[in-house]
Amino acid sequence: MSGRRRAFVRLSSAIVSFRNGRDALPATLLSVEQRHRFVDMSDFDQFYSDLKKTENKDAKLTSKQQLDRLLKPGSTYLNLNPFEVLQIDPETDLATARKKYKQLSLLIHPDRNAAEIERAQKAFDVIKKAMEQLEDPDELGRCRDTYTEARARLAIAMSEKRRKQKKDGRSGPIEEDTPEGYNKALWVTVTKMFADREKKRRGLEERANEEKKRLAEDQRVAAEKRKMEEEYQKTYEETRDDRRGSWRDFVSKKAKKASKGNTFAGAGFRPPKSKLETSTKK
Repeated sequence: MSGRRRAFVRLSSAIVSFRNGRDALPATLLSVEQRHRFVDMSDFDQFYSDLKKTENKDAKLTSKQQLDRLLKPGSTYLNLNPFEVLQIDPETDLATARKKYKQLSLLIHPDRNAAEIERAQKAFDVIKKAMEQLEDPDELGRCRDTYTEARARLAIAMSEKRRKQKKDGRSGPIEEDTPEGYNKALWVTVTKMFADREKKRRGLEERANEEKKRLAEDQRVAAEKRKMEEEYQKTYEETRDDRRGSWRDFVSKKAKKASKGNTFAGAGFRPPKSKLETSTKK
């Protein structure tokens, strides 16, 4: 089996595991409070069914239902998908998305939910962030690309599933061959991809912050070194005259010490008086 094939198989297994609730969002991505909100997600199939049943039953959800939808267990990573937050199709145009945002904001705005103002504020922040994502052309493109890649991944997973079924001697359609099964598998794949993308973003942000801290520390050390050099230079200049005077005193004392008791050294030397010689003839 080639490396590419093995990678596809691992990817398929990960998707199936995630759908069956065995693959939770990486713990490093979650705070203690957020991890607590994932406790009730062991039955992923039931979670998905309940979520879609609520959305289908109430095309126009009430304020409380929208608050529950946006803040229910699992919302931490479900709300990474702006299309899921605003309940719109990935190909929805921006004008329609803004209309849906306005409808939702009227339902969950804190001013209209005084009894649950804290929850309303959190939910309002969620849909506001989702709208900001869609209004950013680059971010909108990345979100739509996520769906394109998810469909490609799902196609590979379905192909692998059919191959395994055939190898086991079984025939017939797979779960994803039905519209409901396909939409469910696509939703799972997209959700996981948004979670993985967020994990990657946070990892890059963390590394950038660490690099920023390292540079700041290097600058601090360099500044301290520069300050010490400046203080040393200042002290050196201020004591220049003192050093010169000390050197003169040292030289003078040394000269006096060398000349002491030695009449032939230095300024103390006195040549002997010369005597004229006289000669007498006999």
